[in-house]
Amino acid sequence: MRRISTIYRQIPSSYAKLSSRRLMNTKTLDTLTFDNSALRALPVDQSKDKRPRQVRGAIFSRVVPTPVTNPRIVTLSEKALELLDLSADQVRQDPKAPLYLSGNELMPGSDPAAHCYCGHQFGVFAGQLGDGRAITLGEVVNSRNERWELQLKGSGLTPYSRSADGRAVLRSSIREFLCSEAMFSLGIPTTRAGSLITSDSTAIRDPLYNGNVINEPCAIVLRIAPTFMRFGSFEIFKPTDETSGRGGPSVGLEDPLLSQLLDYVIETHYPHIWTQSSGPEQRVNRYTQFYKEVVDRTAKLVADWQCVGFCHGVLNTDNLSVLGVTIDYGPFGFLDAYDPNFICNHSDDSGRYSYVNQPKACRFD
Repeated sequence: MRRISTIYRQIPSSYAKLSSRRLMNTKTLDTLTFDNSALRALPVDQSKDKRPRQVRGAIFSRVVPTPVTNPRIVTLSEKALELLDLSADQVRQDPKAPLYLSGNELMPGSDPAAHCYCGHQFGVFAGQLGDGRAITLGEVVNSRNERWELQLKGSGLTPYSRSADGRAVLRSSIREFLCSEAMFSLGIPTTRAGSLITSDSTAIRDPLYNGNVINEPCAIVLRIAPTFMRFGSFEIFKPTDETSGRGGPSVGLEDPLLSQLLDYVIETHYPHIWTQSSGPEQRVNRYTQFYKEVVDRTAKLVADWQCVGFCHGVLNTDNLSVLGVTIDYGPFGFLDAYDPNFICNHSDDSGRYSYVNQPKACRFD
């Protein structure tokens, strides 16, 4: 446990261990301090067209959440909300909380957008993916000067939704909420879940994958992390892949967009590297140091997963964080008994992302 705690302190201290003392600077959802640095520093697609489309030359697309009917709170995570200087009791009593936490109304200072990224899925480059059902509300700076990105999963269509509906259902959202907070309690780096909202809106799903579709209630999870940047964020510049025939939407725009993206991530989330090598002449050195640390953090993360029998299920490049934290809880599972060939993803016929193959999959990514 001492080793895991040491690893966890590589990211903001409160991400690993929150103080048990009462919050001294309690905020409300109306008074959060938003400072949306990513949207200021990186190119943003200004079109608000939510129709599926290729987004070229941008890291984000402006998009507002799609309202749900009669949103209401299912549960809150007291410890996760404390990251934002919020009291769960106050949030629970706030009549506007279901509206803010569902995306039906925007909190003052929020500036919603969806992130454009690509990914290798099951080893094959899939081209543009992006936030198909998650919308970032912005970045909140708390009283400890820590920066937290707020994201609503299940908040509606974006240009990256492809043929999907942009929604998450209550069944899968409960799983994500519980596992996010359970992984935190196990001492494993992870995104956090601050709230779970349900609604009277419904989405059609096939929960048993047997062709029997049902209407399920739509739900929204408030995700919290320093950033949701991932390996696939840097793949938007990839030339046409020989195997899949697909390329990134911003191929040919690497100069200066790739350096702009790299420098933003390093300066904001790896300040120790930036401080040592911020000059233009040190570009190669800081990118090399950044790469080495991402590799190191990812290796330690997957080692932690193996220690507790966690199986992620879909270790594509679009599902691995540049911070070495667990993101995107989909078809995950835990070992009930030791089985190295355990597969938790029903679509993983080859076992590429089986429990025993997780370290190999992360190395490939």
